[in-house]
Amino acid sequence: MNFPVVCMAVFFFAFGLALNGQSENPSSGSWSGVIINANCTADEAFAEAPKCTEKDVPGAKLALYDDTTRQIYILDPQDQAIGHLGASMTVTGTLDANTVHVASLKLHDSIGLSVGQKAPDFSARDQFGRQQTLQTLKGPKGTVLLFFRSADW
Repeated sequence: MNFPVVCMAVFFFAFGLALNGQSENPSSGSWSGVIINANCTADEAFAEAPKCTEKDVPGAKLALYDDTTRQIYILDPQDQAIGHLGASMTVTGTLDANTVHVASLKLHDSIGLSVGQKAPDFSARDQFGRQQTLQTLKGPKGTVLLFFRSADW
């Protein structure tokens, strides 16, 4: 057989195995959201429906609802999330399809800056596409910033 043909066949075989392995490997990371019953839909979780945080729902698994992306992730194992229905948490682990294999779970004990803490430098585009920073927004008496993350209009 021709040497270049053999090399090409080996390359495509190895490349195929590498791609196959990538699609089967779960991705590691962390996800933040609220612990809910997995029988709740993303729309119900977004609307904070009472059924999403009902205790003692027979057969209901616990899940993490990320309201930024409106994704629901089943938690495996469940034991670390038990007792945290409705709590805002960060889950670290590996994602496989829609299941997070939990390595650790951390309760959010505070959101935002503490009273008197200075805002960190930042840069973001405003509604007109202009770059804004803490300094460009600062007025003679200081600055009040309100970040409104989302609305369901």
